[in-house]
Amino acid sequence: MIRAIDLTKRFEDKAAVDHLTLTVYPGEIVGFLGTNGAGKSTTVKMLTGMLQPTEGTAEVAGYDVQRDPMEVKRRIGYIPESGAMYETLTPSEYLDFVASLYHLDPVLAESRFFDLLDLFGILDAKDQRMAEFSKGMKQKILIASALIHRPDVLFLDEPLNGLDANAAMIVKELLKRLAEQGKTIFFCSHILEVVERICTRIIIIDKGQQIISGTAKSIVEDTDSASLEDAFSRITGVRDAADLTTDFLAALDRV
Repeated sequence: MIRAIDLTKRFEDKAAVDHLTLTVYPGEIVGFLGTNGAGKSTTVKMLTGMLQPTEGTAEVAGYDVQRDPMEVKRRIGYIPESGAMYETLTPSEYLDFVASLYHLDPVLAESRFFDLLDLFGILDAKDQRMAEFSKGMKQKILIASALIHRPDVLFLDEPLNGLDANAAMIVKELLKRLAEQGKTIFFCSHILEVVERICTRIIIIDKGQQIISGTAKSIVEDTDSASLEDAFSRITGVRDAADLTTDFLAALDRV
């Protein structure tokens, strides 16, 4: 479970997140949406203990993020938008290292990372240096490292980045199965079609504040929109893409 109350983060005189209150329950896959600069990454960093909030409180998996940050970290898996990796290591060495951070039994850890690498079709590459890997292969290792300790809560920031179509389908199906097992999943993405397809609820923020929360269907209906994409544009005040491109092409014709 994730619970934030009046969560706020200011950088000098600017509020990146402004008194945000939200709850994500076990078994939910919640899509967390917003334009660039809306406060999504700052929110995730506070919920995972990477940033201290200026005001407000947050609990993850039953623990206060500020008072018990290590207990929170033991119970979460986090896939950042652009994760740094020790690329001189092999997948086996890297996942063994991650497993040791969570004090997993070595035999259990080995069994799990073999299963994860096999799931993503890269078991044959387990002893290759990751510096030789493509972006998609590195992303698969990041996902495996977030899952190896069977976390109660998952924070995902653009987890499908670089993945081929087959791997993306596996991840989406895996998230659905984990939610069925009672895991709490916080899913950040700009790909609205994916969010609409797999998320059980959606929260849209703008300028650090929650604007609307509900299912994709209810958000579309409440905003009198034709689609989630249309609703998102209306909620965040972004001009319609068709209008923007029409004006742009007309401007080019005038030159």
